[in-house]
Amino acid sequence: MVKGVHFVDLRDAGDPVENAAFYQDEGADELAMLDIAATVEGRKTRLDWAREVASVLSVPLTVGGGISSLEDMQALFDVGVSKVSMNSAAVRDPELVRQAAEEFGSGRIIVAIDGRRDPTMPSGFEVVVSGGQKGAGLDCVEWAKRCEGLGAGEILPTSMDGDGTLGGYDIPFTKSISECVSVPVIASGGAGKLEHFYEVVVEARVAAVLAASVFHFRTFSVQEVKTYLAARGVPVNL
Repeated sequence: MVKGVHFVDLRDAGDPVENAAFYQDEGADELAMLDIAATVEGRKTRLDWAREVASVLSVPLTVGGGISSLEDMQALFDVGVSKVSMNSAAVRDPELVRQAAEEFGSGRIIVAIDGRRDPTMPSGFEVVVSGGQKGAGLDCVEWAKRCEGLGAGEILPTSMDGDGTLGGYDIPFTKSISECVSVPVIASGGAGKLEHFYEVVVEARVAAVLAASVFHFRTFSVQEVKTYLAARGVPVNL
């Protein structure tokens, strides 16, 4: 398990199976395991990783990275994965989103949108693929709306500008997407303080918050974040 900044400079963050069990015990509602090197290395997500992590969980597990066909998705569901997340494959073949939603149900299909600032785009944000290495020439907001129309059940926007910085979620980026779709949006990338979780929920009106660094390096516990949010009137599962 690794965590980086802007999708690079990766640091070892421990064993995924041990950490999955730890986070479940801490009260995480869901877990996401994103194989950020799969597409770059031209391989599939490693099924053995997914199987081992799923085997210790009762909460939903989302897996992403290297998923490019319905067969890839079925293989993950067969080993206990609850949802799959697509980014590069969806950009390459948008019809895959529709086919997946029809085959497995929208509730199991997440489209991850990695974005970076680009003033030439209508929204100011461009979709990036291949682990953040390539611009896709797509506007993030237009792409989010299209993915919802294709049947994606959730959208997971991650700001490359904010990823791993601990400087806070990229609220303008996240809000631009949450305001344009009706499906749940999961904020991701940049959490470093308890206030950041509250800010993105209130200002960007997201359905859920995802974080990595602050949990992997034990800055906060899941329960600390939930307690903080609950005390400020945000409904959470305590």
